[in-house]
Amino acid sequence: MAVVLVPLAQGCEELEAVTIIDLLRRAQITVVTAGLDDKPVHASRGVTLIPDTTLEAALKREYDMIVLPGGMPGADHLDRDARLRAALKATSERGRFVAAICAAPKALASAGLLDHKRATAYPGIMDNLTAPGLTKTSEAVVCDGVVITSRGPGTAMDFALMLIEKLAGRTKRDEVEHALSR
Repeated sequence: MAVVLVPLAQGCEELEAVTIIDLLRRAQITVVTAGLDDKPVHASRGVTLIPDTTLEAALKREYDMIVLPGGMPGADHLDRDARLRAALKATSERGRFVAAICAAPKALASAGLLDHKRATAYPGIMDNLTAPGLTKTSEAVVCDGVVITSRGPGTAMDFALMLIEKLAGRTKRDEVEHALSR
């Protein structure tokens, strides 16, 4: 069974974080949420999230995917975290998935993971994303090799369903999606 790390930073976008966590768990994918510190995470719209563990503890193992929720200033905190940057690079180098939504693709760019890739992000962030050979797109969800990006809160469900498809296959994605529309 796949294991996914979802780092949660102060000021993250709760709709994105909870949608990712919820849908992956509906697909029976193990999700580990990790705070950048040992405090509850106060998300961008006032929701308090309690991570499963700290990033320090979570990084003692490897993951099949690391998924970054966006939101501001959460994405800035993720972008500045050297531990997370190293984990993203190592995960990608092992051929495992790295994914980010909304403002969080900036952390992938800083880690060098958007070099010569197609990617999307929240429009205001997209304008400022820079990476050698980066092809910017306005698509809802973009998969380029082991890198998956998405635009923002309005695309969170499509993003999470794509993560399921990449980790557990199209049949599992369809099963989760069908159950959501009943």
